[in-house]
Amino acid sequence: MQQTVEMGRTSPDYAKAVECGVPPTQVVETKIYRRRWLVLAIFVLYSASNAMQWIQFSIIGNIIQDYYNVSSFAVDMTSMIYMITYIPFIFPASYLLDKFGLRNAALIGATGNALGSWIKVFSVSPDLFWVTFLGHTIVALSQTFILSVPSRLAAVWFGPDQVSSACSIGVFGNQLGIAIGFLFPPMLVPKTAVGNGLLTMFYIVAGASSVILVLIILFFKAEPPLPPSPAQAVQREADKSENFFQSIKRLALNSGYLLLLLSYGVNVGIFYGISTLLNDLILNHFENAEVDAGRIGLSIVCAGMAGSVFCGVILDKTHKFKETTLGIYVCSLLGLIVFTFTLDCGSIIVVYLTAALLGFFMTGYLPVGFEFAAELTYPEPEGTSAGLLNAVTQICGIILTILYRTLINTWGDFWANIALCCMLAFGAFITLVIPNDLRRQNAKC
Repeated sequence: MQQTVEMGRTSPDYAKAVECGVPPTQVVETKIYRRRWLVLAIFVLYSASNAMQWIQFSIIGNIIQDYYNVSSFAVDMTSMIYMITYIPFIFPASYLLDKFGLRNAALIGATGNALGSWIKVFSVSPDLFWVTFLGHTIVALSQTFILSVPSRLAAVWFGPDQVSSACSIGVFGNQLGIAIGFLFPPMLVPKTAVGNGLLTMFYIVAGASSVILVLIILFFKAEPPLPPSPAQAVQREADKSENFFQSIKRLALNSGYLLLLLSYGVNVGIFYGISTLLNDLILNHFENAEVDAGRIGLSIVCAGMAGSVFCGVILDKTHKFKETTLGIYVCSLLGLIVFTFTLDCGSIIVVYLTAALLGFFMTGYLPVGFEFAAELTYPEPEGTSAGLLNAVTQICGIILTILYRTLINTWGDFWANIALCCMLAFGAFITLVIPNDLRRQNAKC
């Protein structure tokens, strides 16, 4: 599908070009390529191969503690290391993404992902927890080349009426990986044969990561020859003339974006905390329910995947970015309240259902926040705005995971969850006051 678009002096794209210091042309040639779906599919697999390792130890935390003879904090750190490494390394990763494009960033990330996965293969001995943590840290570092990509990939490859849906599918890859990380470790690593189970799990993950690296080398492209939309054409020219640190400075002065950073960080940080401690939450109320804990995590993420796609379609159809963001946020709060009051009901089936309700909205919020950030910050590179968004999320995730663990140990999980509900209510209020400044929508012809 190819089209030529006039960019006259009254066009918003013309104004954007002038603002960026780019000589505007009168005619913009655009084309939407079929290859975009292959590139997106490879990214989904790539993202999933990394995300499935995030929670693989925490979801069987009691088993890992006993086998490696380590503390609960050490197991929590296997989850939090993803957040800790992201904060300092997102800036060089975002710079590389903006400077050298999607393909080179993906090659770096996929190489690290495969390398870390293979290091863990050699850590099955009970005295080699430090080796598995080393490999896990390398995988966590690779995440910095993944989380910022969905909004950038969607904008670079997809037309204006498919951008939000493509972004939601890109985020779907991360959620798919988390779902696998919840489901399979409890099945593959039984209490009776921990060493063999770990070895099997490590080999499966390393093999899958290696196959995905080969797919990226062979088929993953940085961008199409022609841009998919006039707005993206202007942004391509702006990217060539922009300085990465100037972009960071402008983002730091964008009040609407700063508010979104805080509200997004609270929502996703709470999700990280619940995911990390889900094994403990479930075992506190249901004895010998390790497999159920994994499946409840799976239900959270699977419902969230449906929520992500649903929200992406809604955004493409309505372009109501602030309204959708606020609505999903309020529903996340209601979902957490329901989950809090049903966790100790005695019926694990009810917990499955309320956890899925929570996941539909809380995990479904992820692509909505990405797209709202892209709207508020256009024409800044999507990778930069998404990278900072995720950096704040990791900070909030670390703080809220540690705080959640402390509150559970001090007050019990009911009042700890009530505290999280109060934080979500605060985040919903912040979302309410974000200005509805849809710059990317206004740049469409």
